[in-house]
Amino acid sequence: MSDMGILVRRRIEALILKHVYEVLKARSGEEEAQSVIGEAVSNSAIEHGKGFAEALGRAPSLKDFLDIMPLWTKDDALQIEMLEADEEKLDFNVVRCRYSEMYKEMGLGNIGHLLSCNRDGDFCVGYNPEMELTRTQTIMKGASHCDFRYRMKKD
Repeated sequence: MSDMGILVRRRIEALILKHVYEVLKARSGEEEAQSVIGEAVSNSAIEHGKGFAEALGRAPSLKDFLDIMPLWTKDDALQIEMLEADEEKLDFNVVRCRYSEMYKEMGLGNIGHLLSCNRDGDFCVGYNPEMELTRTQTIMKGASHCDFRYRMKKD
């Protein structure tokens, strides 16, 4: 499973979560279904980040994060335009997102942001709480690109 790209993992997860979402929506309404899915996926992303940090054995840096990015881009999942990468910041745009395409094909475009996009900042919480993500737009929500801007918090 460690060789599996994140895109494949997200498809498998979505196949299950789609049914959970539909049951929750039928029982409790759209708002509650999205809230529960959002919270569960957020918790998963934090745990995922913690696992990567523990495997590294120290507080991860932006360079460490850059080193694991191929897991998310594997299988041509993301086309990235790198803008700047150093010890203090990591700036890039995603110009094609197969995660978004996949969720829309699965009929999950309305919750794709919960299944994927919202994970990005939550991953940082577990990976290194000193790492912050600012993003003002996503392909999932209809933008031409996703603008990822990672920073290390200043002391």
